[in-house]
Amino acid sequence: MTTALIGRTRVRGVETLSLDSPATRNALSRALVSELTDALGSCDKDDDVRAVVLTHTGNTFSAGADLKDPPPPHAVPALLQRILALRKPVVARVAGHVRAGGLGVLGACDIALASGAATFAFTEVRIGVAPAVISLPLLPRVDPRALARYCLTGEIFDAEEAARIGLVTRSAGDGDLDEALAPVLDGLRRAAPTALARTKELLTAKVLESLVEGAGAMTELSASLFAGPDAREGMTAFLERRDPPWVL
Repeated sequence: MTTALIGRTRVRGVETLSLDSPATRNALSRALVSELTDALGSCDKDDDVRAVVLTHTGNTFSAGADLKDPPPPHAVPALLQRILALRKPVVARVAGHVRAGGLGVLGACDIALASGAATFAFTEVRIGVAPAVISLPLLPRVDPRALARYCLTGEIFDAEEAARIGLVTRSAGDGDLDEALAPVLDGLRRAAPTALARTKELLTAKVLESLVEGAGAMTELSASLFAGPDAREGMTAFLERRDPPWVL
């Protein structure tokens, strides 16, 4: 029997979807991406769902692409498009680490709150690839100078910095993350459903347009890099917990 990778609960019209594969640090595997996309689709069709909270089990929101069981090339752009085009607001609740492709999922969400324990890093360059597809929802939303720095260096940064550059809406710091989330959910519960959907549509229009227009080229770029010698060596070095040969 297959174990579900997405947990689901509902409280007063807010559906919480939890990435529930802590053994893989919620890596974006073929199965997890498929289940999450389907769960979001069912929320979109359910008139009793006012908003979606996207969170996680374990100490990692998502480690990015699953290098051992990657999703098919179209799957991640389709997931990001599903989040952006969903008629319900999607709120990310981040209480752990976010890396690489997980940052694309975070960037597609409408609102994102992170705890003081959260850390972030665009690690693609360190394994020989580029943040191609995931850049599409991030470029319109994140400070360009900061995005250049962190995408080019792969440095780890904290939740306060993530909030400063626009990657997340707010850092809860040392406070309780669910207390910080409470007024956001209260506001969404008080909003008229049709007005909420139309407001989200106008706010995400340019981000969604950028994703739709660029997905093909970015998917091709990602595929070409993943098939190259640097990626093969970078992923091998990562799995073997050693530095790749280009590290000076």
